[in-house]
Amino acid sequence: MLIRNKKYSDCSESEVTDESIYLNRRQLMKVMGGGALGVGVIGNASAALQGGNPLSPPLGLVSAYQNIIETSYGADEKAAPYDVAASYNNFYEFGYGKGDPKDRASQLKTTPWTITVEGEAAKTGVFDLDDIIKTSALEERIYRHRCVEAWSMVIPWVGVSLADVLKRFEPTSKAKYVYFETLYDPEQMPGQKGGSIDWPYREALRIDEAMHPLAMFTVGMYGSVLANQNGAPVRLVVPWKYGFKSIKSIVKIHFLEAMPKTTWSTLAPSEYGFYANVNPNVDHPRWTQKQERRLPGGLLFPNVIETKMFNGYEEVASLYSGMDLKRFY
Repeated sequence: MLIRNKKYSDCSESEVTDESIYLNRRQLMKVMGGGALGVGVIGNASAALQGGNPLSPPLGLVSAYQNIIETSYGADEKAAPYDVAASYNNFYEFGYGKGDPKDRASQLKTTPWTITVEGEAAKTGVFDLDDIIKTSALEERIYRHRCVEAWSMVIPWVGVSLADVLKRFEPTSKAKYVYFETLYDPEQMPGQKGGSIDWPYREALRIDEAMHPLAMFTVGMYGSVLANQNGAPVRLVVPWKYGFKSIKSIVKIHFLEAMPKTTWSTLAPSEYGFYANVNPNVDHPRWTQKQERRLPGGLLFPNVIETKMFNGYEEVASLYSGMDLKRFY
């Protein structure tokens, strides 16, 4: 039996997507009579929304996707419809339009997939993603996703604790930060052939942030594998930070002592800080952060809500005790 404790960060009913357009794994389970719901059911539901074939997990992870553990994270929230989450994306490797990733990412080859681990850790080298994941039970966590552009949605992610993954590499006491890098392959990712971004895409977290229980090493959504446009086959989800911190299609993890350079904090340091915590008290030059547009929503009814500090995940506040979050934005 799943026992849930209400957390401060859980949404109230007034914040979530209307039930008439709600689709997630829990509701499909109810429709199916409460039995275990494997990748086939969710895959077919997702495919119906996409108008395409069901997504399939790597062969080594089939059983893991058939036994996803439901958690209490966001259990009372209602997710955006799959087609919204899979078609409204920022993934500049495939273009700058919100629909470009869905239109251009279908040919991205995500199996096999390896991740290079470097730096201040006892275990480094090149690791197969299946080997990294398969020893952990996959969890479903429903998180709020907040973009710095002031739109947001609620998404049921599938993955494992980022801390559990990083601990396997045995970072040393010198590892104060952990850096991540996206695949660089202009032939598969046409957006990398131009633009002002210095590819590959780079992001990083302080090591205590990366080890926080909310941080997630994510390989799926809506009960199935990640769609290519959502960062397949593996991405971060760091729900108290703006979405650009949740780097997609990860191929490198590097433990290091000094704060590394990251893509947006290098490209526009006055607009994008290293921390990128959701903070309604610090506006972006082009977007107020006091409110957000919760998707889905229409032109006449844009579903605007108030933004909460740390996106409502107040349990991370202790990570920043004593810090000036207007300076370290």
